[in-house]
Amino acid sequence: MLVLGIDPGTATTGYGLVRDKEDGSLEAVDYGVISTSSRLPMAHRLLELHEQLLKIILLHHPHSGAVEKLFFQRNVRTALSVGQARGIALLCMAEAGVNVTEYTPLEVKQAVTSHGGADKNQVQQMVKALLNLTKIPQPDDAADALAIAICHLHSVTLARVMDQ
Repeated sequence: MLVLGIDPGTATTGYGLVRDKEDGSLEAVDYGVISTSSRLPMAHRLLELHEQLLKIILLHHPHSGAVEKLFFQRNVRTALSVGQARGIALLCMAEAGVNVTEYTPLEVKQAVTSHGGADKNQVQQMVKALLNLTKIPQPDDAADALAIAICHLHSVTLARVMDQ
């Protein structure tokens, strides 16, 4: 199964595609970020995000998607911006017929490191190890998106085991 993980944001949205292989290992297929210019009006930034996400989906044809849930933000402006980017990610997947699941940051940390209190570096180190990469994926948003995809694959695998 190929999963597209999304770490949403209007300035920078991370994406990561992870495949589970026959032998049970995980493989990073592609990852990176979509950046939009702060000089553009918000509507144009969201349009750019929409167009770029659709290109990624149409290029890779993921079986399912995973998006980070919005968690409490102290900065209301940031929360609104992330919420708008999340909406675009959900819309793109729905348009392409990709089933999408949402995960909180705590769920992602637990799935990737087995510890909900893990810090960013611990999550990144585990992403590197789980995907057998030579270095931590950069930038951080891409590493976070890969972690979200890994979380979804672990959740699907657990659900299959529980159903047996």
